[in-house]
Amino acid sequence: MALIMTENPAATASPLAAGALVTVVGGAGFIGRYVVEALARAGCRVRVVSRHADSALFLKPLGDLGQIQIVSGDIRSDAAMAAAFDGASAGVNLVGILAESGTQRFDALQAQGAGRVARCAAAAGVRAFVQVSAIGADAASRIAYARSKGEGEQAVLAAFPAATILRPSLVAGPEDQFFNRFAGMARLAPALPAICGDSLFQPVYVRDVADAVVAALGRADAQGRTYELGGPDVLSFKTILQMISDLTGLDRPVVPLSDFTSGLLAKLGDILPFMPMNSDQLAMLKLGNVCAPGMPGLAELGISPTPLSAFVPQMMLRYRPGGRFAATDAKPESGAA
Repeated sequence: MALIMTENPAATASPLAAGALVTVVGGAGFIGRYVVEALARAGCRVRVVSRHADSALFLKPLGDLGQIQIVSGDIRSDAAMAAAFDGASAGVNLVGILAESGTQRFDALQAQGAGRVARCAAAAGVRAFVQVSAIGADAASRIAYARSKGEGEQAVLAAFPAATILRPSLVAGPEDQFFNRFAGMARLAPALPAICGDSLFQPVYVRDVADAVVAALGRADAQGRTYELGGPDVLSFKTILQMISDLTGLDRPVVPLSDFTSGLLAKLGDILPFMPMNSDQLAMLKLGNVCAPGMPGLAELGISPTPLSAFVPQMMLRYRPGGRFAATDAKPESGAA
């Protein structure tokens, strides 16, 4: 009698099948809230791992009752990461910092931590994994931030060769620390400093990044590939600052700063956390932040990039004199009713 082999449904189902469990490490951050929401909308159960579980409770209403689970876990702990991926079919690592502070160090979080997350995900049998990195990640870079991101990518792929690496440009959205930071500065300062004003950026909408994470988890052709995510607008830093000045209605002049002055401010930023940037960030700014030619991006993941004009003006309303209900000088476009 012939032996009839039957497939294990759990092994053949999509990692994002309805009810599948996806673990999101670092899900309480700016990008994380949108990734969690997108996964919940796709019908997944989501386990959010945060150093402080209480700080992630605001995510609960983004899904149905019981759909989003919040657990405490430190990316520096093998035991915590192993427990985080128990029973999961897919995983996402979003942990990252822009500047070092206290025990939060680039190497521990973005290099060693990323490798640890991927190893624990692989050991748990996770079938799809996304590491969110950054444009400019380079293990050979002299810039600590970029170097740790590059080392993290290497560690992830060594542990989980089928992982997808996503490298977003400057991520923009309602809670970002770029547009909001400089708009807040415009409220207080008489001018906006254009440090490396000619450096180019390609801001990407945070919801597009979240959709890219979900797409990468669900597509077999995304496994083992690296994508660079940028929006349709490529603008200089000086142009972005002028946009912020115009949209807030504060009409602050954009003042270019010399390399000497920029370097001095960055050195102050190394010791004063409220400064707009430190030396590491200045070095990254000089390099610019645009997608490399020929790299796959949002389009290859089936996502149409959102222009800044679709969301930044709304973000800037609260910074206008009089707030969001203040009158504006906006006129209807030609041909509008």
